[in-house]
Amino acid sequence: MIVTQITHHDLDGYGASTVVGLFADVGRIVHVPRYSDVGPVVEAELERLKQARDSEMLVITDLGLEAVAVKFIRSMAALNRRRDEGVRHRLIVLDHHASSVDQMRQAGLAPVAPEGGGALAFDLQDPGTTVLIDETRCATRMAYEHRALYATREADPARAGDIEALVAAIDAVDLWKKDRPAFAGGHALDEMFWDNVSTLVPVGHPWHDRFVGELLLSVAALLREGLSPAEVERRVGALRARAADAFLSGGPDDDRTLTTRMRMARALARSPELFRPLSDGTLMSFGLDAGTFQRVSDLIMETGRARRVLNVQRVGTLSFRSNNETALEGARKFRGGGHKDAAGGKLPSGSAYSLADAAAQVDPVLNPPPPDPSASPFAALRNWKG
Repeated sequence: MIVTQITHHDLDGYGASTVVGLFADVGRIVHVPRYSDVGPVVEAELERLKQARDSEMLVITDLGLEAVAVKFIRSMAALNRRRDEGVRHRLIVLDHHASSVDQMRQAGLAPVAPEGGGALAFDLQDPGTTVLIDETRCATRMAYEHRALYATREADPARAGDIEALVAAIDAVDLWKKDRPAFAGGHALDEMFWDNVSTLVPVGHPWHDRFVGELLLSVAALLREGLSPAEVERRVGALRARAADAFLSGGPDDDRTLTTRMRMARALARSPELFRPLSDGTLMSFGLDAGTFQRVSDLIMETGRARRVLNVQRVGTLSFRSNNETALEGARKFRGGGHKDAAGGKLPSGSAYSLADAAAQVDPVLNPPPPDPSASPFAALRNWKG
């Protein structure tokens, strides 16, 4: 069964995806940084699942169930009721926001608490839909404790202690339980996460989630050994290099004399997943940090893969790089400016939520179709035979 996970783009969201990935083969993970992106993401997922011929599993963690997400859950349950029993999907929602309970109630969905307390459950009149909300646990802990809902295998027994340490650290810091012994380590884990989540292997690259997950578990192992936050910080560089080695060693152009970022940039420059070709051959990426984009765009142009490269951020800013003095030409079409080979602009809509969304906004402006002669007001006169 194909498994997809939609999760929040923070430590708890990545902790939840790391845990789920230990117990099931997740084919695709969608990270959602902003609540404003939830609507487009779940709407696209609903349309995709409507067309899916076979059963799939969708796991949603730590998303915060605003009205648009509640509508999606109800639509998924209704979709399942219309599908034949053998091809119904599985939807598992694990959340811990108090506002999510309020939103579910406002939609007419009353929670049911199991005997003895625990997560609140909601009945969607569909056995394939499970919605659990527990304010006392972070999403990472919920993913671990409720793994029977989605698990297709057991995790590696050798990592059992690391998983427990990861869950405890994230639970303490995400719920801000400063009195817990695990809080200081969770704080150090959070700092490491934000320092590394997008700087080496960006979202969208097939290595991204495995790389971040390995870092999280490696730091959790240090916490389990009792290392202090300062000692953890000093070791993160070595952990990061070790994780990168697992992906990079033996690559066609790997050079171990370079820094980890330099080595990784070479692999990213070859990635077909990170860059979408626009109609004029410009290669466009989405959400790369400035340092990564600078390194990778230079390597792409150096190898001749493209002569102009563009990066779009979620907030709608555009960065153009070129080696044929066309960067500024492109930026000017987006109310921007800069140098001939390095310039920037802004999306007309103000933001984007995915690579596909950004491409749909950029390409028509960057490469407008030629005017249709038949649309000219003089065309009717030319064709008139009266």
